[in-house]
Amino acid sequence: MDEMKEIVKKYVIDEYMEEGDTIAYDTPLISGGIVDSFSMVSLKRFLENKYNISIPDDDATPEAFDSVNKIVDLVNRFIKK
Repeated sequence: MDEMKEIVKKYVIDEYMEEGDTIAYDTPLISGGIVDSFSMVSLKRFLENKYNISIPDDDATPEAFDSVNKIVDLVNRFIKK
């Protein structure tokens, strides 16, 4: 799970933030204005491709994508054990 947190965190930093900026695992991404609705769609696609999962649109809510911790919890719900 820690590896997944680092992968998600790195993706968000690389794709949506200015060089040199960083976030914590609990930094508000959507409510904090780092990730917008368009970016959330590309993040969802990245996660689905990276972890070979499908996240239903009903589960891909702004609340579910509002921090690295919440994203990792969401992804773990859909990974086949």
